[in-house]
Amino acid sequence: MSTPVPALTRSRIDAAPPYVLALFRIVTGLLFACHGAAGLFGLFGGTPGGGPATGAWPGWWAAAIQFAGGLLVLLGLGTRVAALICSGSMAYAYFTVHAGHSLLPIQNGGEPSVLFCWSFLLIAAFGAGTWSLSGLTSRRTNAPARPGTRAALPHVPLAAPGSAGSPVPAVAHTAPAPGVPAGSPTAPAPGVPAGSKTAPAAVGAPAAPVPAGPPTPADAGEGVAD
Repeated sequence: MSTPVPALTRSRIDAAPPYVLALFRIVTGLLFACHGAAGLFGLFGGTPGGGPATGAWPGWWAAAIQFAGGLLVLLGLGTRVAALICSGSMAYAYFTVHAGHSLLPIQNGGEPSVLFCWSFLLIAAFGAGTWSLSGLTSRRTNAPARPGTRAALPHVPLAAPGSAGSPVPAVAHTAPAPGVPAGSPTAPAPGVPAGSKTAPAAVGAPAAPVPAGPPTPADAGEGVAD
């Protein structure tokens, strides 16, 4: 019967993979860079001055990829691209140098090439993880504004007048009076010259009396009959 894992221990285990991946990336990049330094500069057991000539194919280029690619993976800068290039260089080295001697890596001496190839392919798939320069720069870029600094105002698109969310109301259009064609100007009130501007009536003031017009013939006839 298995013993249940405490919740605190389980939470620590679940939080460990990014840090384990970072340690794996750092160690792999360091070992690969040491191989490159030994080939280029004769360090760490290499032969001083006995390395390949500058630009010679494939020895000098392989050592340059090992040194530069290992440092980039170690620092976590451009990790995916650098790890993919390192993985491809080790695959090329295995098939051109080791695979022709025997079938199995343990027989042809290609175990380091195979291990580095698959290790860098794993790093290229999962990325740098934590403790990397790329992660540090991304955290600084995405960090919220500190108190006292002015944050950028969000861009608010302008809505058309009268639409939803617009502070400007739509202009109301009144329908023309019956018998008046649409779009024609309205006639002025009786007694008001055309083109003149009438002042608005005061609020609460009584309406001015309308003067009576001349009597019609019907009204005159009614007066005679009475």
